[in-house]
Parts: sequence; structure tokens; C-alpha cells
Amino acid sequence: MSRSMFFAIFASAAALFAAPGASNAEDVKPSMTRETKAMPKPAKSGLLPINGLNYYYAVYGRGEPLLLLHGGLGTTDMFAPILPKLAESRTVIGVDLHGHGRTALGDRPLSLEAMGDDMAAIVKALGYEKVDVMGYSLGGGVAFRMAVQHSETVRRLVLVSTGCASDGFYADMRTQQAQVGAAMADMMKDTPMYKSYVAVAPRPQDFPKLLDQLGAHMRKDYDYSADVAKLKMPVMLVFGDSDMYRPEHEIKFYQMLGGGLKDAGWMRENLSQNRLAILPNRTHYDVFFAPELVAAALPFLNGVTKVKTWDEIVRETH
Repeated sequence: MSRSMFFAIFASAAALFAAPGASNAEDVKPSMTRETKAMPKPAKSGLLPINGLNYYYAVYGRGEPLLLLHGGLGTTDMFAPILPKLAESRTVIGVDLHGHGRTALGDRPLSLEAMGDDMAAIVKALGYEKVDVMGYSLGGGVAFRMAVQHSETVRRLVLVSTGCASDGFYADMRTQQAQVGAAMADMMKDTPMYKSYVAVAPRPQDFPKLLDQLGAHMRKDYDYSADVAKLKMPVMLVFGDSDMYRPEHEIKFYQMLGGGLKDAGWMRENLSQNRLAILPNRTHYDVFFAPELVAAALPFLNGVTKVKTWDEIVRETH
């Protein structure tokens, strides 16, 4: 099995769509709080008992709250290159998703719908009524379900390398996803996905079980197209120009959100509230730490829609 397939597995978990115990930082064992060198120190972190799981969370920075959700076989730490920039003006709430990182794998199956419920419960448990949400890949799928199922908790939504149906992937990606399972565990021990998992996981021996859970869900077909219309909040879709999703699917998703249907007009009178960003020279496997992602997402999250008109530019240059 090729190394490129490992990376495909690592980030392609957007196709996925109980351990009782501690609920505060003092109860997290030291290895679970170890951070990468580039990660800022969280202002607060710990475990929250949510729907039969103990979710690890960490809070960084100050400002309007932003829930940040990582990709498959990753952790919040995978955002280390961009998290400090986000935390300059935002309270960033990172959550390790079910079975990932410092959040132990529970007895229930992995489910985007269930994790969407969990994220809404986490937001409320941390004292927030409404947050902005940015999710990548698997985290994007969770963010999508959270916004559909608990729209009252989501102000603005950024979905990074996230589709709305399994047929959005290139066909060869679906073939690779179907092969994910525990039998791959030994072959993955030299990959960053395995190393980052065992560095912080409360039960490192669960890695093969996690692969089985991911594989079972990735083999399922899904289509959330009917739910797209339920996203009434502003939504930004972000893809790399060489993503694992077909461009046709990316455009269709954007059009279902009401964008890309007609010209915006001279005075932007037909401009959609939703956005589509295609980042050049980016793939599914590096878009989540791209500086361009922050540059595109932050103005949207901040509600910035005003741009200078041609007339204003002309006046400034004469």
C-alpha cells in the first residue's frame, strides 16, 4: 500500500459522516496534554463528559469564539501552523473528535450526526450560546451536521475540503477509502498519523479499532444534499485547486447554497451571503495549514463584505 494512500486516508475522513470519568484538566494524564512545539499554550483545557464520551478540548486566544475541528486521524494540533494567527483575534476552541487524539474511542460507532450533537453540547457546556465554526475534512462533516441539527448554535460556518455527498470524491478515492481497516495498523507505524495518535491518546492500543471504525463508515454511501438548504447562516466553502473532490461537486455544493447562480451585479446587489474559495497550488493534504486559508476565512468569519468600488479605486489613484 502506497504512502500516498496513507495520506489519503488521513484526510479523506470527510466521507464519514463510553468511557465515564474525568471532566477537568487535572484528570488528564501528562501525555494527553503534550503539545507540538508550534502550538500556543491553551488558556484552558481538559475533558468534558458529553453523551457517553470524554471529549478533550483546549481554548486559545481572545475574541469572538471559533470552534475549530480537525481532519480524520488528526488532532487539533494539526492546525499548529495557523492556530496562532486565528487566536490573535479569536477565542479558538479546539476539540479532539471522537476516538481521535486525547478523546478516547467510545463504545458507540463513529457518526457525523452524533458528533454534530456532541459539538453543540460542548459549546453549551463551555458557556457559549453561539459560535463560528470551521471544520476540515472529517471536522467539516461534523461542522456541517452541527449546523444542520443545531443551527441556533452556529453563527457562521467554514467548511474546508468538505463535500456534501460521497459521489463528490474522485472514483479512485472511494476505492482507497474502502480498504481502510485494522489490518493497516502495522504498516502505518511510520506515518505522522500514527505517531501523533500514540503521543497523546489515552489508549494507544485502540488505533486498529479506530481504523476499523473509520473504514466501516467510509464504505457507506451518503448524500446530504437535501440538508444543504437548512444552512441559513452564512457559509464559506474552501477547497484546494487540486483537492480530492471533483470540481463539479464543489460548484454544485456552492450552487445549492445559492451562490454561483448569476452575476453579482454592478453594485453587488445579487451577491450571495455565501462564499466559495479555491486556493491555488493546494491539495486536500495541505490546505488545512495554508496561510491562504486564514486570509480567506477570517474576513468572512468577521462578517466583512465591503470592498472598494472601481470608482473609489480610480479616485484614489488620481
